[in-house]
Amino acid sequence: MTLKILTPLSLSLLLLALMTTVQAADSSESETKMPPPPVQLNEEAIEEPIAQWSDNWGIGIGMRRGDIPYATEEDEVYDTLPLIYFENDYFYINGMEAAGHIWKNDNHQVNLYTRFRFVDIPKELQNESQSQAFDFGLQYRFVKDEWDFDLAFLSDSNKRSYGYSRTQYTWESSDWKVKPYAEFQWKSADFNDYYYGLGQYEVGGGVSFNAGVKARYHVISNLYLLGQFGVGRLEDDVYDLPTINNRFQYESFFGFGFFPEPNSKKYSAQPAPTKRKEGSEYLRIAHGWATPSNLNAILKWQTKTDPYNNQMTSAFYGTQLTDSLFNLPIDLYLTPGLVWHHSSEVQNNLAEAVIAVKAFYTFELGPRFRLGVAEGLSYVSSVTHIEGSELDQKDYKPSKLLNYLDFSLDVNVGDVFNSAKMDNMWFGYSIHHRSGIFESSSAFGRISGGSNYQSVYLQWHF
Repeated sequence: MTLKILTPLSLSLLLLALMTTVQAADSSESETKMPPPPVQLNEEAIEEPIAQWSDNWGIGIGMRRGDIPYATEEDEVYDTLPLIYFENDYFYINGMEAAGHIWKNDNHQVNLYTRFRFVDIPKELQNESQSQAFDFGLQYRFVKDEWDFDLAFLSDSNKRSYGYSRTQYTWESSDWKVKPYAEFQWKSADFNDYYYGLGQYEVGGGVSFNAGVKARYHVISNLYLLGQFGVGRLEDDVYDLPTINNRFQYESFFGFGFFPEPNSKKYSAQPAPTKRKEGSEYLRIAHGWATPSNLNAILKWQTKTDPYNNQMTSAFYGTQLTDSLFNLPIDLYLTPGLVWHHSSEVQNNLAEAVIAVKAFYTFELGPRFRLGVAEGLSYVSSVTHIEGSELDQKDYKPSKLLNYLDFSLDVNVGDVFNSAKMDNMWFGYSIHHRSGIFESSSAFGRISGGSNYQSVYLQWHF
């Protein structure tokens, strides 16, 4: 349902405010309490500094501006983009692209690959068109020192094919990471005819070029500023089409994100009382019920019951990214999940896939409790009834890909039953939310609205 005050941007600002409040509370307590004994480290606990810039995880959000190449009255369009970054031995997520390794060694990779393809048109046309999407294909990547080279072949959902070759160089300093890049795109005749000839003119295949620079600046602790500027040039045959007005397209992006601190050291220490050692992975099983209420109403305990009793069951896996954010005891996890929406009298069975980053803050009120907030992406095989009915009322064309939020509160089962065997088990309540971020993103179909499910879950850490 419609989310009136909370967005990924406001959530990030709220997280910063929470961190500041917790720091202030810690400072106030330190004035009245004896300082804790110093943490004892042994030589085995201290490791060498990790790489100056660790890119194994990150989450960000920002605004993209793109030039419109078509013969329209509007010259530019803006998008809000949430971004996730993660890398391990099996796959990587890098903002608006991701890959799973089929084969990999120190310098070479062969990957199953996906990348988001932007189609910059006036925003009032984007909901109906929804022509931009994640495309899929194969990628070869060569990495050597500061250089990497990519070669990829992809197609859209209608098998209109294209490919690209890209070269990037990474330059790093104490607070800066700068990556200039250059890319050639080979586009098939079907691709050019559809996306540039708009199905009215035949132009044939061609090669376009774009280049630019990406940058990341370390502000303080885990906070970074993100930026990108690029320019693309269309081939002559495409530029000569009556549908095209501009040969060159400029794009830019500015935002902020949370990443590992540069030059941070790994060490083990005695955990704080509210941060008992848990496994770095978890499995969460949940069951939820749809509600037509918007998120504000749910947070005020003013929910309505779905008259069709639509329900879902989900399974989420989590792997820990860090146990400290801004030097506070906030656990951060990458959490992919699968959701099964059960059939009802108004919908068939359908599946949902989620990828997100979730933060947990633990506190004690007798037993340990945790507050959790997740931000990510959600894709459904078919739009649910609870979501589609609202969008129909607003005359929106639904989007299968939407922004994902999760809010949770859970309690430690071991503390409740005074059982050490259940110390890694948590029981909780969560809100499963999909939305389009107030029409601000063409990646989500320029819609305002979405869906909410309230769920209960068990989460086991191992």
